[in-house]
Amino acid sequence: MRVIIAKHRESPYWTLAPAERTYSLTKVGIIANPAASKDIRRLVAQGRVIPDWEKVNIVRRALLGLQAVGIGEVIAMPDGSHLCRRARDDSQLSLDLSLLQMPTYHTEGDTIRAASMMEQSGVNCIITLGGDGTNRAVACGTCALPIVPISTGTNNVFPQMIEGTLAGLAAGVIASGQLPSHWASVVSKTLAVFVDGEFRDMALIDVAFSRERYVATRAIWDLSTLYEVFLTRCEPSSIGLSSVGARLEVVNSSDVGGLRYVLGDNEQGSQGVEGGIYGPAATGNPGASSTQVLAPIAPGIVADVPIAGWERLAEGRRIAVESRHSSVALDGERAFTVTPRQRVEVSIQRNGPPVVQVDRALQMAAERGLFRK
Repeated sequence: MRVIIAKHRESPYWTLAPAERTYSLTKVGIIANPAASKDIRRLVAQGRVIPDWEKVNIVRRALLGLQAVGIGEVIAMPDGSHLCRRARDDSQLSLDLSLLQMPTYHTEGDTIRAASMMEQSGVNCIITLGGDGTNRAVACGTCALPIVPISTGTNNVFPQMIEGTLAGLAAGVIASGQLPSHWASVVSKTLAVFVDGEFRDMALIDVAFSRERYVATRAIWDLSTLYEVFLTRCEPSSIGLSSVGARLEVVNSSDVGGLRYVLGDNEQGSQGVEGGIYGPAATGNPGASSTQVLAPIAPGIVADVPIAGWERLAEGRRIAVESRHSSVALDGERAFTVTPRQRVEVSIQRNGPPVVQVDRALQMAAERGLFRK
């Protein structure tokens, strides 16, 4: 018997086929990013710092949650701070925790390789500790496995503030196949970036185009350098680029499509690559005229943000971006640069990793009596 994970044709949710339910698949992966919450936004904003010892505690609580629901094997990504190895050092833990046999270079490539290796190792669910960038790297490695993302970054939209114990319980009941055929995860949306017609990279939450011609410290913190942003979701309770979009129109993780907005400045109404004026004439949105929104753009920083125009994004359609010297930021961090000679396009699709809804997973598990003895 094996677990069959199926996605309804007209639904963003994943389900477990009840006739094929089994309890034999019990491997869970853990990817903890020691560099999360340590970028420049601790200097230019009031970004929180989560020290390594707290990340160790979060991982340990997740391991205890996994063990409580019968998970006997955990595979972890090695890292320079030895987060998972230190978390395993607890007399209450009896599960088997092993580290992937892989070199570490202290870059996002470590996370990409780890996620790919976990899929090949038969892992059924991955718990992540990090921010939007960490989870983007996981998605670059595999989009096939359900993930439980725990927020330990800065302007996090993709991961949530989840108690580690609850994350472990939810990941455990998903990995072991104990949930019935009700949805437990939402398939995430992605933004694909194409350069001269070829796929270049992807993001889970936002793609932003900056006038700056260099990558430098990577983290985006000065919105005055940006001119165009694409979003998969924008919810009022988010922070950063997504929060700006949420003041224009709310788009959540299960909604179809996304949002695109153009930031205004002294040259508001500048011509786009398709010759149109950004605003109501281009978007067809009567509310898309030049305006200002009040948004939390970083921890402790709430600012008036000028908007030249915005529009909803349809899934599968490639949108051309204004040709100019710029850097491209993926999920809040500059990744590469482009020149006016290159044609850049962005497309939104629902083909990312399924994200476990912890509240729903635990609710369904409780209603099914999975926590009763």
